Amino acid sequence: MQLGVPRPSRFHVSVVLPTYNESENIVKMIDSVAESLPEGTHSEIVVVDDNSPDGTADIAAEYGQKTRKVHVNVVRRKGKLGLSSAILAGVHSASGEIVVVMDSDLSHPPQTIPRMVHELKSATCDIVVASRYVKGGSITNWPFKRKMISKGATKIAKYGLGIKSVKDPMSGFFAFYKHIISGIKFDPIGYKMLLEMLVKVRGARVKEIPYTFTDRRHGASKLDSKVMLDYVRAVWRLYRYGRQNSTEKRTSVKFLSKVGRFYTVGASGLLVNILGSFLLTVLFPEIWYMHATVIAVAFSITTNFVLNKLWTFEDRDFALGKTLFQFGLFAGFSAFGALIQLSLLYFLVENNHMDRILGGVLAVAVASIGNFILNKKWTFKEKIWG
Repeated sequence: MQLGVPRPSRFHVSVVLPTYNESENIVKMIDSVAESLPEGTHSEIVVVDDNSPDGTADIAAEYGQKTRKVHVNVVRRKGKLGLSSAILAGVHSASGEIVVVMDSDLSHPPQTIPRMVHELKSATCDIVVASRYVKGGSITNWPFKRKMISKGATKIAKYGLGIKSVKDPMSGFFAFYKHIISGIKFDPIGYKMLLEMLVKVRGARVKEIPYTFTDRRHGASKLDSKVMLDYVRAVWRLYRYGRQNSTEKRTSVKFLSKVGRFYTVGASGLLVNILGSFLLTVLFPEIWYMHATVIAVAFSITTNFVLNKLWTFEDRDFALGKTLFQFGLFAGFSAFGALIQLSLLYFLVENNHMDRILGGVLAVAVASIGNFILNKKWTFKEKIWG
């Protein structure tokens, strides 16, 4: 990385659009981007297609030859190799000093690009993040479950990886100077390139600007179980990267740091809890939602114990007797919290007619308050403050 390299007098902008089955959106997307690019700036659009069976690459290439609005470079890949590797391929193919990365499904407004480029040209930042979570930013047409997954993933990134100064580290809409990633090795299975940049590009100056995310109108969302699993793997790898390249003495992590890790694990447990309960009621419609919640709670307790032992409290002694004793304490404290959770859930849903998922979120939040203190003091034998 070469932060501080003199900025060129002529700014060449490359907009990277990863695609898979976006035949209904790609022409409109190219037009919209072309019309939004700053006037007088030599620009290009790099379409990176993962062998879409609906002919997205052919449509983009044919339209690129016809249009005079902007140069279109189509990168064809041999298979569905993943979003992050597609973005990396686009960045490597881009000839611009400024690179803008955005989705190709019209969920990111191209009208935001001029401001992003202007902020970079102002020489006050190296990365510009179009943010849903700063003042003025918002999300439209997302169901509650999708919002909760996004919020949970964002909390995991912020507290698990220490990215607390950026409110939307999971944004897929960002711009940066290409030279800042020189020499950095990116993980091709990573979930979000921006997340990796925020961890690996040391000293980069970041600015967030607001935008409104609008859910796609055509085509299918790419969010599935594989994407969520890739995210968990990416966060774990980035966490290990941070440990290997940090001067912090993590054997004496302060209280608030461990609180952050504990609640990051709790957020992952929340996702496991809610998704597990939801899947059980979908796969087995005859099951009562309270029974589904009990099963999901048991599974999330187990995953939370392993993650907290390894990560939050950095206890790698898995001697059978000690581990079973710790798990018994952890499960006992968690069961106490689960009792509070189930009681509150029943009260909110049955007595106050609250939405089941929203009630579950509130119940988990309340029940987790005492779990950290009890487990820190008794399960892992640490001082409460320290």
